[in-house]
Amino acid sequence: MTGVSDLLRNDILNGDFPPGERLIELQLTERYGVGRAAIRSAIVELSTEGLVIHETNRGAAVRRVSIEEAIEIAEARGALESLLAARAAERATDAERHELAGIVADMRVAVAANRQADYSDLNRVLHRRVREISGHSTASELVANLRNRGAHHQFRLATMPGRSTDSLPQHAAIVDAIISGDGGAAAEAMRIHLLSVQEVLRSWVEQPAR
Repeated sequence: MTGVSDLLRNDILNGDFPPGERLIELQLTERYGVGRAAIRSAIVELSTEGLVIHETNRGAAVRRVSIEEAIEIAEARGALESLLAARAAERATDAERHELAGIVADMRVAVAANRQADYSDLNRVLHRRVREISGHSTASELVANLRNRGAHHQFRLATMPGRSTDSLPQHAAIVDAIISGDGGAAAEAMRIHLLSVQEVLRSWVEQPAR
């Protein structure tokens, strides 16, 4: 059974509650059909994950993540996800290799059809599956937390014009290395991919979105 923390987290990550929006307990109890104690517990849990912040005299709100912090998140992800990609290359089964190849094939279709939202979803699935296949639970949990904290910028990044065309070959290189069982190449491909994310984010510091 899905708990209220999971429901609220998903709604935040899906943009139902955008950055800066107040989380009003009464409205949340009606939305999720639970009592205030469950809502308060969920807010505390999501606060520890960096998704929610308590504002003085205003209660809880969805936490805003600056571009500068998003860059730090991408830097940390680069180190952790490189490890995960290397482990995935070492541990992937034939079925999992086939699955990853299928995800990249679907990403190619999404790019060709200019379906940016679909590409963003596939991007998220691919990174999640690499984490799961790696079998490294500690690094995987840390990365999942980091991705959640930077989800707003991640969605903007994945759906910006031209970005999918740039990132598709990067994702393909990661998967190709995992399929071939080359941990070093998988780690390097992931490092290059996350470095490109950092470069785009840094360009936003110079030209912030309006």
